[in-house]
This record gives sequence, C-alpha cells and structure tokens, in this order.
Amino acid sequence: MVTGIAIGNATALKSELDWFFKLLDTRIKLHFGHECTYSDIFEITPPELDPSGSMYGHFINHYDLTFAERAVFVLSLVPHIKPHLLDVFLSTDAASSRRFTEFGGRNGTAYQGFLPTGETALFLLAGDDVEKRLSFQYLFDADHFFAQHNILRIEGAGENEPEMSGLLTLSRDIIDLVTTGKMRRPAFSADFPARRLETGLDWDDLVLDPYTLSQVLEIKAWIEHGDELLNDLGLGRKLKPGYRALFYGPPGTGKTLTASLIGKVTGRDVYRIDLSMVVSKYIGETEKNLEKVFQRAEHKDWILFFDEADALFGKRTNINDAHDRFANQEISYLLQRVEDYAGVVILASNMRSNLDEAFTRRFQSIIHFPMPRQNDRLRLWNNAFSEKTPLEAGVDLRKIAAEYELSGGAIMNVVRYATLMTLKKKSRVISLDDILEGIRKELQKEGRTS
Repeated sequence: MVTGIAIGNATALKSELDWFFKLLDTRIKLHFGHECTYSDIFEITPPELDPSGSMYGHFINHYDLTFAERAVFVLSLVPHIKPHLLDVFLSTDAASSRRFTEFGGRNGTAYQGFLPTGETALFLLAGDDVEKRLSFQYLFDADHFFAQHNILRIEGAGENEPEMSGLLTLSRDIIDLVTTGKMRRPAFSADFPARRLETGLDWDDLVLDPYTLSQVLEIKAWIEHGDELLNDLGLGRKLKPGYRALFYGPPGTGKTLTASLIGKVTGRDVYRIDLSMVVSKYIGETEKNLEKVFQRAEHKDWILFFDEADALFGKRTNINDAHDRFANQEISYLLQRVEDYAGVVILASNMRSNLDEAFTRRFQSIIHFPMPRQNDRLRLWNNAFSEKTPLEAGVDLRKIAAEYELSGGAIMNVVRYATLMTLKKKSRVISLDDILEGIRKELQKEGRTS
C-alpha cells in the first residue's frame, strides 16, 4: 500500500532528481568543453521543498543543507532510486579504452551500475579545479554532521589508497527515511549482529527484590528525564550523555526480562547483541563487528543489551605477548565506545567480579539480581501457570516456594515441563508429581539434589 508520505517523498525526489540531472549534465559539458547554458553548476538553483509536504523535504530543511551538501547527498542517493542517471560515468576514454579516472566510481559485486565515490563528488562540485576540490573535502570530515549523525560517509578506500577513492555510503536508515518516510527495524545479520527483545509480559509481572526494583526505576527515570537534565538544565556540559548499567546475579533472576520491560514501558526498542557473532579471535575484528551495531544505534534511542557480557568486557590480562596487548587494546576501545554511546547500555553478567573494573567505575548503576526470596517465589508460582490448567487438590504452592530455592527462570521451566506432561496425559489438571519432577530436573541441572 502506497502511503501519503511515500507519495510526498516521490514528488519531492522527482524535483530533486531533475535538479541533479541538470547539475550532472552541466558538469560533463563544462568538463569536455561542450556548449552549455551555464558557466558553473552553482548557477542552477535547487528546488524549494515544503518541509511539511514530505519527509525528504523535512530532512533537507531540518539540516539546512548547503548547495554542496545537497548535491553530494543526492549523488549518494541516486544509485538507490534512479541508478541510470549515473550511466554517463560508465563511458570510456577513447585514448585509454578505460573509464575516465576523474569520474571516480566503483563497480559493485552484484550491482551493475556506477557506484559514486568521494572522487565522484569532488568532480561534480569542482571539476578539475584543484583549489575548489580541496575546499569541499570538509564535507567528509569526522566533525561534519554527515559523519556525526551517521548520514553519509566515505568507506572502503584500500590501504595506502586515496581517501576519496572510498564509496559514498548513505546509512540504510536515512535511505528509508527519505524514500518511504519511515525507518525500518534492522534485520539480524552479520552486518547487524543484534536481535530485538520483546516480551508479552507487563511491568506488573516483574518480580524483583524491592531494592533491586528501586535501582531499576532509576534507569526508567533517566530515559524519561535525561534529555531535560542534560539540555534544559545545562548539565550536558558537565556530564557524559547516555546511561550505563550492569545487571549481575544468577541465571534466571530476571535480568533479560527487566531490560525488555524497561524498553516496553518507555517505548524504546531493546536489542540484545549476539556476542557469538561479535567476538572474534582475529585482531581488530571484534571492534569492527561491534561498531556496526553502534553506528546503526546512534540517534535512535535504542537500549543495547549485552547478555553474558563477560565474553566481551572481561578483565584485562597481563601482557605476555602481542595477542595480550591487542586484547587489552580491544577492551579499551570497547570501554570508550560504550561510554560515548548517547543511549542506554545494559550489561548482564552472572558475576560482577568477572568484568573489567574500568567498566564498572563508569556505570551509573550496578544492580544485583539476587535469587528470589520465599515470598517472591510464591508470587512467581502463583502467576506462572495458565488459568486453563488448574492444580490438583494436593498442590501447596506456599510449601513448594518455602522448600525449593529456585530462580524465576527455573520456575518457568518447571511450569513448562509440568504442563507438557499434563497435556501428554490428555489432561488439563497439573499434578504435584509432575511439578516435583520438574523441580528435580532443575536442581539436577544446577548440580543440586534438594
């Protein structure tokens, strides 16, 4: 179904692409000395776009793009919406029988069209005027808003090759925003090794120690009032952005569920990082894999959740060889990257002592998730079973809660087992024997017998 936003974007983009084609046609004619209406591409006035009429128009007006910024942005966008506009760059030099070097550009792996590079952008803006070329390189500086807001960057220049030979790369989110009008959630892949956490439970279903819960509510308060604290009260000059928390405690005590529910009640997406796809034995690869996540997360208000974080944020080692040195450099990079993230980062670990002290010093919250006490276990048992599967007369959940110290996760495993065995017997009534057998299996997994 085509939405009004998409139609508005299409109309705005048509005007923008007509303008871009004039720029490109003029640059080519000027470069080869052909007859031309204009003496400079900067004489060609860009179209005025109503910021309320399309998301594309809103984007252009929100960032107040200069002529040069706008031209480079459209150049980067063209391969995604009207790639044949760049076919002129595929022409060959009769003298050398190869493409014109000054056009820049790359071939894709499967894509058959022309992929613009930084060199292409400089050619469009400046032709062969060296002074002008140098004056426009600021567009690709790290402190330009293109890079700072993860909009556009140059990527993939080979080692010891000119920086401008790298591809002009627009973020997927920006492409979505200025075409369809909304950002799609990223799919789990090697380029985005994280999965969105969701839960069907509500905040009232969360059973935590009162002190643990009070600390968790501090995170919720930060999400709701952090922007006001940093900006309206002016503390942004003194405090780092973002919020970092450590959840630690035995498995099954609610760390993952708590992270999911914080996101649910505050309207934030929560992504659990798949460390099996992040951590690499090859030097430098772990940082690259993690950077993919942080780049996608910037300016999204996502909550990043690192479960079993010991694998990524463990203690630094004594330096005995080059591998140890690089491992410690990796941890230092991770520390800095987490600290620079403007959103909420939650690390979860079974043991607080497993994590590097440099991380824990920088956490705003270090929250212990203890094994539930007897009253909390009773609440968990009472809420666990389906209303459609009554308990047989001999089941005393109060007694079970008192006798068996189990985590919330373990209790749910018992419920799963007992309910499954009940259905296997063509029944709907949960028996005490099946509950006790489920408990025995959970204790056995933990190396306990009672």
